[in-house]
Amino acid sequence: MTYLRIKIKVKGLVQGVGFRPFVFNLARSLDLKGFVKNTSEGVVIEIEGKHVRVFLQRLRSEKPELSDVESIDVESIVKEKTSEYGRDGFSILDSEDTGSITPVSPDTSVCNDCLSELLNPLDRRYLYPFINCTNCGPRYSITRAIPYDRPNTTMSCFNMCHDCNREYQDPEDRRFHAQADACSLCGPQLGFQSINPLFKEDEGEEPISSAIRVLKAGGIVAVKGLGGFHIACDAENKDAVTLLRERKQRINKPFAMMAPDMDTVRGFCYVTDEEAQLMLSRRRPIVLLKKRPDCRLPEEVAPKNRYLGFMLPYTPLHHLLFFYPGGGVTPNFRCLVMTSGNLSEEPIIHENEAAVEGLAGIADAFLLHNRDIFMRVDDSVIRSNVFIRRSRGYVPEAIAIKGTGPEVLGVGADLKNTFTLTDKGFLCNTESAYR
Repeated sequence: MTYLRIKIKVKGLVQGVGFRPFVFNLARSLDLKGFVKNTSEGVVIEIEGKHVRVFLQRLRSEKPELSDVESIDVESIVKEKTSEYGRDGFSILDSEDTGSITPVSPDTSVCNDCLSELLNPLDRRYLYPFINCTNCGPRYSITRAIPYDRPNTTMSCFNMCHDCNREYQDPEDRRFHAQADACSLCGPQLGFQSINPLFKEDEGEEPISSAIRVLKAGGIVAVKGLGGFHIACDAENKDAVTLLRERKQRINKPFAMMAPDMDTVRGFCYVTDEEAQLMLSRRRPIVLLKKRPDCRLPEEVAPKNRYLGFMLPYTPLHHLLFFYPGGGVTPNFRCLVMTSGNLSEEPIIHENEAAVEGLAGIADAFLLHNRDIFMRVDDSVIRSNVFIRRSRGYVPEAIAIKGTGPEVLGVGADLKNTFTLTDKGFLCNTESAYR
């Protein structure tokens, strides 16, 4: 006896965005049988039941927010009733490398649900700087290979504890199949290292507190973030900003800054609704904003410049620098310089040893962690909806272009190399290699 089964191939940005958990729960809610799995060319679904049409409609209309579906191909297949998949429920199968290529999701800023847990003293991830879920967190920067599964990421060396594994296996949980799921018991950890004797007394058992003390004392801290190192100092401390400019040998190029919220940014700059929406988006770029005449920031943050580059916190660690230990509403700083952790004309540093060696002449201390960054990613910079630098939050997301043509490789010029490839109506690019 035979029966019809539907095979669906979904291509586009569908890995690392919660697509399989979405498919799993949708199929279960409609009492459909079959499976879903990641392959190196996208997501493959085989499904059967009374409500297949409803499933297809909702697959298109209710897809995860972070996903970007390029195509959905559907075909009917015929299988024997005793086929290997049978008729016993719906499952997520192991991923399969089919030799093709599917897009990897850009890194995404921490979501509101995770942020709420981060600052909740009753939550088991309270103040854990690597909190994430299927809706947010590292993606591109930790992915070594596709399909996007934990063994193919830099999280592979961290074995999930019982509670994290329970969440990972629970279809009703927000962290169902969240590949970077972790907590303080089983995940990445922070470390603090002071190299300037003047700040040795600021070292303590808690790395974030130590870093905050150095910053408040006018010191400069190299902070390992999502896609590489930032060099940070208190942006309202003129002496600290001047010292950073001298040590980094940056004569007049503006420093990027980070503020805890939009109200604080508006105290320094004019912000349109469109600019605010961009800053608050999950991509969290640096946005160049027109400086207010009464701006109290020292001129040294952007000498002779009418614009300031601001971004909002996009990782749990950034939020903790402003709000640690999380008990009050007043931030530790109104504004931090967060400039790229690189030497002149070199790419951003993303490895601990290289940072301690290369940035020793700039930073007084280092706030490190042991989650490896596989792909360095610098902050994106935008002015008036025009990219100055297209990187974190956007790369490696492809850009659709009109028409098709031959495959073309472009590598840019001078100090702003950007490797770009056109392929099948899409333009795919990396971030700038040097700055």
